[in-house]
Amino acid sequence: MAPFERLKDYSQESITFTNRAAFAFGCVLLLMLILIGRVYYLQVIEFDRYAAISEKNRVQLQPVAPRRGLIYDRNGVLLADNQPNFSITLLKEEVQDLDTTLAELAELIELSERDIERFEQRLQQRRRPFETVPLRFGLSEDEIARISLNYHRLPGVQVEADLIRRYPYGESLAHALGYVGRINERELGQVDPINYAATHYIGKLGIERFYEDLLHGQVGFQKVETNARGRILRVLEREDPVPGQNIQLSLDLRLQQFSESLLEGRRASIVAIEPGSGEILALVSTPGYDPNLFVTGISSRDYSALRDSIDLPLFNRALRGGYPPGSTIKPVIALAALETDTITPEKRVWDPGFYQINQNGRRYRDWKRSGHGWVNLNDALAESCDVWFYEVGHKMGVDPMSDFLGRFGVGADTSLDLPEAITSFLPSREWKENDRRLPWYPGDSINLSIGQGFLVMTPLQLATTASVLANRGRWVQPHMLQGLVPELGDTPVPFNPIYRRKPKPADVVLKNPDHWDHVIDGMVSVMHGAKGTARRSAQGARYRIAGKTGTAQVVGIAQDAEYDAEALAERHRDHALFIAFAPADNPRIAVAVVVENGGGGSSTAAPIAREVMDAWLVGDYNNDLQVKP
Repeated sequence: MAPFERLKDYSQESITFTNRAAFAFGCVLLLMLILIGRVYYLQVIEFDRYAAISEKNRVQLQPVAPRRGLIYDRNGVLLADNQPNFSITLLKEEVQDLDTTLAELAELIELSERDIERFEQRLQQRRRPFETVPLRFGLSEDEIARISLNYHRLPGVQVEADLIRRYPYGESLAHALGYVGRINERELGQVDPINYAATHYIGKLGIERFYEDLLHGQVGFQKVETNARGRILRVLEREDPVPGQNIQLSLDLRLQQFSESLLEGRRASIVAIEPGSGEILALVSTPGYDPNLFVTGISSRDYSALRDSIDLPLFNRALRGGYPPGSTIKPVIALAALETDTITPEKRVWDPGFYQINQNGRRYRDWKRSGHGWVNLNDALAESCDVWFYEVGHKMGVDPMSDFLGRFGVGADTSLDLPEAITSFLPSREWKENDRRLPWYPGDSINLSIGQGFLVMTPLQLATTASVLANRGRWVQPHMLQGLVPELGDTPVPFNPIYRRKPKPADVVLKNPDHWDHVIDGMVSVMHGAKGTARRSAQGARYRIAGKTGTAQVVGIAQDAEYDAEALAERHRDHALFIAFAPADNPRIAVAVVVENGGGGSSTAAPIAREVMDAWLVGDYNNDLQVKP
């Protein structure tokens, strides 16, 4: 018998199918509604938000660095300009394997360990995404060509051009201008981060540092369209940056370079000031260094050579070198003695070659072993008689001497725009008691009266003292800035740097103005008197010079011993110093010269100053010296 077969219920199957189809249609419809709702939410309700996000991904606002201002000398000669520089940069977001990329680049161009180390530091300091980081600066044309040919296998690598600082006269102006260098994190924290958003360089020393806000300019912005990788496709809008101000300095390049040639082979400094205006005409410190080495980052080898040099080329002797002024401060001491009625101009002092506080006391020797005999003020200055100053220094005591030295700027930085200038200190009774925990002894006053002992001054302070003497007490603070230069060839617009620095010191006012005549006449006798210590340096001069020689001991000499330069190592010999201004009756230049271990001020420093004054006053730029290191 055949098995039982169930009959199909076509009516029920039709109902089941219909139900399933309706359910599926409902699901599809529901999903469609959800999709439409989502689209509506995104396209209508959230339109503004996502449009802004999309636009931000496509359009970016980028800062544009301003051009740094140029620096000119007083005659319009360009001292610091900007030149194109090509560097290789990497964009981190596009570099797939950094180590591999660096290795491939090292096969194309020269990369030192220092280059890679500095690149990694910059990579860590990157300020925002999609910002390229420089790997090496100063690419040659051949290197640019090799990189360009290999762009296809170096994603994220590109050659970029920017403007970097260039100092066409190299070390001639390094200690006067300073230099710019790569900006670091500490410096970024001290400036406006918005204004420096695209800036890679900042003034590090000197004028470049002091007038950074003038030279830098104002940042600009551009709105650019980028692709998905952040590459710029086109510039949509641009607000140009405001270039930095061009500035004109009082320095005279020709005088600066001529002064430098006078010091060739020496450790020395020259500072020349125009007394009437306080403008610095020359500021020389030798040896120097090439500031161009520091702009994009100096190599370890070059920096070590400069740092470890026994001659200290990085040291700015003109602004930071502290030297015993020796006899160059005797005119100030003489003024103090006259003003305090310690002595009169005609009063004579007997000089047997030494001075004693008491009969059995120490003998303070005169530079002339046999002494000068009877000397008055004019003789004491002309012949630099130490005993005359021992006498008045002992009688006056420290207080008047310290007071008068302070009036002439000793122990202070009176310059307006030289940020590296040091103040040193002003010896006084209070200073010694507080600093040394010792009383001020009469012997200290004797040493101070001839510029020895505790007193040290910089060449800038010596030149400033000479300038105040030339002005008969009228103070004009030393400075370098003459004015702003709108465009090349334009007349400079006067610009007063006082707006940011110290108040002007009080003029030196004497109870008896005739004392100026007595002291300045003595300084003229130094140069033109029959027994003047620098009379040889003034021979043939077409103008009258007021000057004062100085010789400062570097090592102590026993009381009864005689100084013998040949018996001493070169670096233990005396420093040679000289200050002067000319013409004596209408000063147009004040000069200070310091030659380390140069011997006598009259034989070494005075002839150098005479050459500087001849160059400035009569246009004689022939070096008639036979300077031997």
